[in-house]
Order: sequence, then structure tokens, then C-alpha cells
Amino acid sequence: MNQPPQHILDAVYQVILDRKANPGENSYTASLMRKGLDTILKKVGEESTELVIAGKGGARREIVCETADLFFHTLVLLGYHEIPPEEIFGELRRRFGTSGIEEKNSRPS
Repeated sequence: MNQPPQHILDAVYQVILDRKANPGENSYTASLMRKGLDTILKKVGEESTELVIAGKGGARREIVCETADLFFHTLVLLGYHEIPPEEIFGELRRRFGTSGIEEKNSRPS
């Protein structure tokens, strides 16, 4: 028996992959996948901007909602490219405990 993903981001990602593989007419995620990369990137940009505005406004609920929207659309982008969230988590683990300046300087040009 398959175990469910332990992290909500993994669970949402699995649904995104399912919608990609089995697109339904009433699926927002499937519609994004059908429209393609440019539409997905536009949504990531829009949600990023909305989060910046919410952050500036300081209303906790708006920040939470816009962050969730950004996470979701980022997961759609990862799903489009079939990059599992675990790869992102692994990169964050690799960077953990390292100065941001140090880490950035260690990247290949």
C-alpha cells in the first residue's frame, strides 16, 4: 500500500502531476498545463507581485493567502518541468547553515 506524502507541498504536487497526466475539463491546473509555460510563468509572476503588495500592506491573512497562491503556482511550474519538491528541499538543506553571500559566491558563473 502506498503511503500518502508527509508534507502538504508533496501532496499538492502529486495532485498537480495527476491533473497533468489526466486533464479534466473543470481542472484549473489542467487548464494551466494546456495553456503552457508562458501562462504558468505569468501566474507565478502575478502571484509574486500580489505577495509583495500583501507584504507591504502587512495584513497577516492576505500574506498567508498570497503565499499559498505563490506556492501553488510554483508547484505547477515544477510539475510542468517534472521537478519534484524534494529537489528544492534538498537544495535548501544543502544551503542550510551557509551564509547567503558565501553560497551565492560558490555558484558557477
